[in-house]
Parts: sequence; C-alpha cells; structure tokens
Amino acid sequence: MAETLDYGAFMEKFTLQLIPSSHGDRQLPLSGLTFAVKDIIYGENKHYGTPRNPCAPDRVPGGSSSGSAVAVSAMMVDFSLGTDTGSSVRLPASYCGIFGFRPSHDAISTIGVLPLAQSFDTVEDCFCLSSVPRERTDKILLKSVEKLFGGQSVKHITLGDYINDKVPSLQHIMDKVPSLQHIMDKENDDQDYNIPSMTALSSAMRLLQRYEFKNNHAEWVTKLNPDLGPGIFERAWEAIRSTGENIDVCNAVRRELRAALTTLLGEHGIIAIPTAPGDPPKLQTDPATLATFRARAFSLLSIAGLTGFCQVSIPLGMHNNLPVSISLLAKHGSDGFLLNLVETLYGNLKEQIAMMRQ
Repeated sequence: MAETLDYGAFMEKFTLQLIPSSHGDRQLPLSGLTFAVKDIIYGENKHYGTPRNPCAPDRVPGGSSSGSAVAVSAMMVDFSLGTDTGSSVRLPASYCGIFGFRPSHDAISTIGVLPLAQSFDTVEDCFCLSSVPRERTDKILLKSVEKLFGGQSVKHITLGDYINDKVPSLQHIMDKVPSLQHIMDKENDDQDYNIPSMTALSSAMRLLQRYEFKNNHAEWVTKLNPDLGPGIFERAWEAIRSTGENIDVCNAVRRELRAALTTLLGEHGIIAIPTAPGDPPKLQTDPATLATFRARAFSLLSIAGLTGFCQVSIPLGMHNNLPVSISLLAKHGSDGFLLNLVETLYGNLKEQIAMMRQ
C-alpha cells in the first residue's frame, strides 16, 4: 500500500485467518476488530523511515511503537500492540492523540519478546513539568472527577516534594551521579520545568536500563557493531561503557518509590500527571534540544517505569493544532480498576473538552 494511504506505519502487512472458535455463536470481545503489532525513542528510523503522525505531520510520532500508534490514529486498525520499556507506548499515544496503556509490570507475559531491559519491559502533581496550559490538561480532569465523584475525592500534593521526603536514597543519586548533575545544571536555566527529585528518578531508571541492556546485548553490539541509527548508537555504546556503580542505590530508589506511592494511593487512589512535558518535537529537531526534552519526559515517564505501576494516557483533543493528553496511574495490579475508571471518566472529559472549545 502506498505511504500516502498507510502513513508509513507498516513494514509489512498480511492477514491472519482466525481459527474457528469452540465458543459456538457467542461473540468474543475482540471478534471482528483489526489490529497492528509493533515489529528507537522519537519514531525517526534510519532504516525503515519515519511513520507520519496523522495529527501533526511535521512532528515526530513518538517512539519505537510509533507505527502501532500511527495505525490506530489514522483509523487503519481498531487497536494495536506495542512494547514499553521507557516510554514507547505512552509517548506515541500522546503524540498521535490516542489512548495508550502500559500495564503493571509482569501483568502480561513477555515470553518470546526480545528483552531490552527486562525489569522495565511491558507489552502495553507534576503539571509544572508541562508546557501545555493547565486549562487544557489537569483542570479538565479535575472538573470531570468533581462532577462524578465530588470535590472531596481530589487531594492536591506536590509529588516532587513527596518523593523527595519518602525516597531517601534519591539524595545519593543527586549527589553522586555526574551525568545527573550535568542535566540538572542545564535545567537550572529553566527552573519552571525542573523538579530535582523527579530528574533524579529519571537518572535512576536510565542507569538501571543501561545496566540491563549491557548484560543482555553487549556481546552482540561489540562483536557485530550493528548499523544503529543516530541517537540509538550513542545510547547503546553509553550503556556498554557503563559500570555497575550506583546500581544498588538505584534499586533502593525503586523499592522506596514503589512503597511510598503504594502507601499514598491506598486501595483506590490514582495519580494524575502529564503524559509528556510538552508538544511533540518537530521532525529532525537538533539532537541537543531532543536530549533536553528527553530528560524532561523521563522525569514523568520514570514513575511507572520504576514502580511497575499501570498507566493510561488519555487524549484530550488538540491545543494549537497539536495533540494534548493526560495520564492516570494506579498501583501495581490495579489494571482493571484503572481501565474501568478511564471508561467512566471519558464521557465527562469529552464534555469538558467541548466546553473549552466554545
């Protein structure tokens, strides 16, 4: 199929003939639906081209599952599958204006999936970190929640401060990791988007991912020297040259964060955060600018990554002709509860979005 028709989302397309079901005439939940499967992070691919973002053709479509997101956004399929280690389902969903779901870690089997960093791999109040106006994100959500459940159901906290108080091992990361200090020094130029504890979480997650990537793939990369694309090449070799220093403290951060947020949420709590820190970057953005955006993005994305919590990215329409989204997170194992809540909320969210447009 020509690229103009499939937005460059597919490397290969084929039809699977379903085996007749033993359920007789009973309609199964996915009967009759079409889907795509993901076959790294902003979707620009040296080898296979870049899928075209249906919502914003001059912007990146997201990440390594961006073909899956583009196929749904362009209404070529009803749903799609992807993988999310760092953000590769959630960011494409946000940038392409669709729902994206990262399940609790280990809730869905990854047997047969080539591991990247297996303790993160899934098949799947920080609003000051976002440059999108709050009227287009959290205020829409708050009005919908208050309408359905009452104002007493909403608790305002500064998540960065809570994490700083409840995750003591973060201080070691902030003091001892040179790469983090470099990032924080750069972000001091833009204090509005810098929360030190969240930046430290991002660093802890990336150190753990590098460590696992090195254990999984160092031999392959060093022996074969594969032709990796820009950005991927540098990050792969950065991982291979890394040491195991600070890995124990990063694992302590992971344990402390999961315990702290599990306590905060209780039985039926939800955390609301921006999915991404701003608008999708333009295609062929300068690598240094992308690196800064990437660091800000991982300050948000590392929460689910480190805790193993489930997360849904919810589309909230368009702002300045670009997609806007918000994310809800629930504690590990609360996938059904989270998805049911999103289904309950979404009708009211659409009403609030329509009112904003008037």
